[in-house]
Amino acid sequence: MTTDLRSMADLSTFALVVEHRGFRQAGRASGQSASALSEAVRRLEDRLGMRLLVRTTRSVTPTEAGLLLLGRLRPALNEVASALDVLNDLRDSPRGTLRLNVPVSAARFFLQPLVDEFLRAYPDLTLDIVVDNNFVDVVASGCDAGIRYGERLEQDMIAVPIGPRTQRFAVAAAPAYLARRGVPDHPRDLLQHACLRGKFLSGTVYPWEFERGGQSLTVEPSGPLIVTPTVADLAVSAAVAGHGVIYLFEEWLAPYIASGQLQPVLQDWWPTFPGPFLYFSGRRHLPAPLRAFIDFIQSPQAP
Repeated sequence: MTTDLRSMADLSTFALVVEHRGFRQAGRASGQSASALSEAVRRLEDRLGMRLLVRTTRSVTPTEAGLLLLGRLRPALNEVASALDVLNDLRDSPRGTLRLNVPVSAARFFLQPLVDEFLRAYPDLTLDIVVDNNFVDVVASGCDAGIRYGERLEQDMIAVPIGPRTQRFAVAAAPAYLARRGVPDHPRDLLQHACLRGKFLSGTVYPWEFERGGQSLTVEPSGPLIVTPTVADLAVSAAVAGHGVIYLFEEWLAPYIASGQLQPVLQDWWPTFPGPFLYFSGRRHLPAPLRAFIDFIQSPQAP
């Protein structure tokens, strides 16, 4: 197959469709029609003489040949994007799109003022934010960078502090619930309480961790409700309604504690942990939008 501009465009389209797991999704991301993307992939398959995608009414997945091609193609496309992005250095203000993969807590509690000030400072940039609590390979997912906590970072990633440098998990319950069931004096007392728990998207229910005076312990309580972080507000509402004890980011519960809807318990056991990091691959040439964002969050003026 001879390589020309159309072939390069079709290869890029193929990678885009796989990244977004469908023609419609890729069309929304790129501003092209799904039919045009489908035609480009079909044209590429005809040139290669083999099928690259399995298409059903519900999904689009790469074949074995498609996966093999994609594995060799992504580094090349990244290099092309980096080469073109060098031209951004010639402009007074960088242009393009910065795609970030962030957890719910970041999107909710500290990213908003950063986004506001960053967009004011760089009006020619577009921020594309994906909210996802799973740790992802930012390169494979098509993102420029992600935000996660230290214990979930791969060693080959570069990490830059972002947001609050320390945080705490808090424990609280509605006053009516505590009047009915009693106030726990020790974390192990929670084993006798109705607890509103969280789980990872993988399905694993995470334990509740506590610390005091150098002592650490973990309990695995039970209760009437289990939710993923994306719907943690449902657990907060259940706690306010008196259905049980909740364990969540202090920032999440603070407004309800301040209003008296929830009462803090076991405060001397609330664990403190380091704040999150912006992480990204250490490739030679960072995209100009990402470089601008890194410089911005490290500046003294950052919120």
